[in-house]
Amino acid sequence: MGHGEQPLTHLDAQGNARMVDVGDKEVTARLAIAQGRIDMSPATADLIRAGGHKKGDVIAIARIAGIQGAKNCSQLIPLCHPLMLTSVNLDLEVVESAVLVSARCKVLGQTGVEMEALTAVSVALLTIYDMCKAVDKNMIIGDICLNEKTGGRSGHYRREAL
Repeated sequence: MGHGEQPLTHLDAQGNARMVDVGDKEVTARLAIAQGRIDMSPATADLIRAGGHKKGDVIAIARIAGIQGAKNCSQLIPLCHPLMLTSVNLDLEVVESAVLVSARCKVLGQTGVEMEALTAVSVALLTIYDMCKAVDKNMIIGDICLNEKTGGRSGHYRREAL
């Protein structure tokens, strides 16, 4: 391990994968905010913005898909705990040649909601890709990251500007 690194909690002493036991952790209010983007042609962004896509409202469908992604995170990521989310909110903004997605997840629980927020963003972006691939195969999904988290033993985290 490098300087200041923590051991990987999803590995036991023998290096085997394990689900972390959170049973002794305190129940606290936890929040995670993640973001990402999908870059596309200006024409594709205009189509989304105008709501003129033949498959329907891309933004509305991507928002619902992101919520579903957060709710199903533990079924997608093998070692995630199933959580009773108290809130999932997605903001989607169409800019000149991209859609920016931000997800905010909350829970009262014994483990954080970072993976749920990251999954919400990822699924929303993949949904946009799926809906628009017929008109723009050059779209690029990227910049998915955790912006902030609160609650739990590790306390408050805010991503530093690069």
